[in-house]
Amino acid sequence: MAAPAISHLIGTTALIALIFILPLFYTNVVNNIEVDVIERELQEIADYTSNTIENLYFLVNSTNSLSVSSLEKELVYLPSSVENSIYTLEIVPSVNGSFPFVHAALKNDVSVAVDSWLLPGLMVVEDNSSIESSEKIVVVGCSRDGDGVNVWIKYT
Repeated sequence: MAAPAISHLIGTTALIALIFILPLFYTNVVNNIEVDVIERELQEIADYTSNTIENLYFLVNSTNSLSVSSLEKELVYLPSSVENSIYTLEIVPSVNGSFPFVHAALKNDVSVAVDSWLLPGLMVVEDNSSIESSEKIVVVGCSRDGDGVNVWIKYT
């Protein structure tokens, strides 16, 4: 009579342990998937921004005309939030020979961040190098002068 009681006790204990352990594992998996989705969305935003900056650079640099020394482009497809979170978008200048890049990160969790590289030699306008996501219209710009090519991001 002891064998069925012990096997029943072992089975019940294992079932109760699974009921408590499985939600912890499930929560961890869901959080990892959510971070991965957010990083992919941020990567799309950073790539879109860097591609727009590079296109403006090629347009400004493709002519010797002084009338096309500065261009701005509205970032039409820039979302106001990522998974209901505010994010920051920053053009980071080159430091010690590194390339400049666009950095996108969640405002409330800076560990969730991505980068998208820009062309070498671009100089970032320090006053207009970062924005925070909002409903405002965002533009990126590129200008050419005697010192080189300057890029910026700002609200209109």
